[in-house]
Amino acid sequence: MANVEQRPYIGGQAVIEGVMMRSPLSFSIVVRRSSGELVVRERPVSLKAEKPAVTRWPFIRGVATLVEAIGLGSEALRFSSEIYERDHLEGGAPPSGAGSAPKSLGGRALHSLAFWVAALATHEPDPGPPPPASAEPDSGRRLLSIVTITMAVAFFVVLPQAAAALVNRASGLALDLRSPYFQALTGSFKLAIVVGYLLLIRRIPEIRRVFQYHGAEHKTISTYEAHEALVVANARGKTTLHPRCGTTFIVMVALVSIFAFTAIAPLLPRLPVSSFVENVLLILLKLPFLLPIAAVTFEIQRIFARYCSRGPLRALLWPGFLVQKITTIEPDDAQLEVALAALRTTLWRERAKEAAPSASTDRTFCDFEALSSDPGYGHAA
Repeated sequence: MANVEQRPYIGGQAVIEGVMMRSPLSFSIVVRRSSGELVVRERPVSLKAEKPAVTRWPFIRGVATLVEAIGLGSEALRFSSEIYERDHLEGGAPPSGAGSAPKSLGGRALHSLAFWVAALATHEPDPGPPPPASAEPDSGRRLLSIVTITMAVAFFVVLPQAAAALVNRASGLALDLRSPYFQALTGSFKLAIVVGYLLLIRRIPEIRRVFQYHGAEHKTISTYEAHEALVVANARGKTTLHPRCGTTFIVMVALVSIFAFTAIAPLLPRLPVSSFVENVLLILLKLPFLLPIAAVTFEIQRIFARYCSRGPLRALLWPGFLVQKITTIEPDDAQLEVALAALRTTLWRERAKEAAPSASTDRTFCDFEALSSDPGYGHAA
């Protein structure tokens, strides 16, 4: 049992044609080029001892982890998108089923939003950010980010309440906007929109491949947690579902928000304004509560992942597992190799510790066998 406790905690995220893995000491990204080569980037991360003690407090640690995940996820997605674009510029054929990004601002914003949601759904244990457009100038990236965030708020905050208000009026329910029933109706639409959107973007070829890498990431982490050698044969038979998953986090945020706003909404001030203005004000008043809700959800997911992974309490994880069926797709062996390579490189620094370089290292291997026979990464399994 002592040996189990000493094993470092591993989290990860699927990226474009690759996988990112994260441990307490190491952060690594492995991306497969169209030539079949594995491009590896690995670097150290800050130790917990270097961070303020307050960032480890319950609820505060959830916010701190989310902020850190945004930075690491952004770096991983930027790196993978740069490799993907380099393949196109050098004339390499895109991976099977991959498409090309749209050219218009609106189209690129929708494309970015799809990757942003995919990143949220595939990051363990917490969500990550959208991939930036590396080839654009800073002003172009900022504009794209603003449009993407605006679309996200429109889809996942404004649209659920608008749908609830429409049903409320059309059905003659005459529910007060602050009533628990109206908030439950809004939350139900929010959950339905999130699930529907995941089903929709799953049809995009590039996102579908990200979801395959998400499945590969889960299988690889399950192989590691089972204390088995990090090889394809062992990972192949593992499940694509995992309790510490960004998809489960998204579902739980939607569910927790229903209970939170059911309690909070009746306390919000009532103003003598029109129904439309009242809806707008209610949306604006809800926005500051989103981060605390995410922090609370983080703590709930930690408890569920620790105590509900086995036995009858596992039923509490089923809603998240059902939606994970959307965001994880059975990977092929080549995708499993990428996820296994990412975990091997992450564990290498965990075991090398002081002997590992203090700066980021970039390496390229012709295939998984070459990485597995490397004196460092090859002994990380």
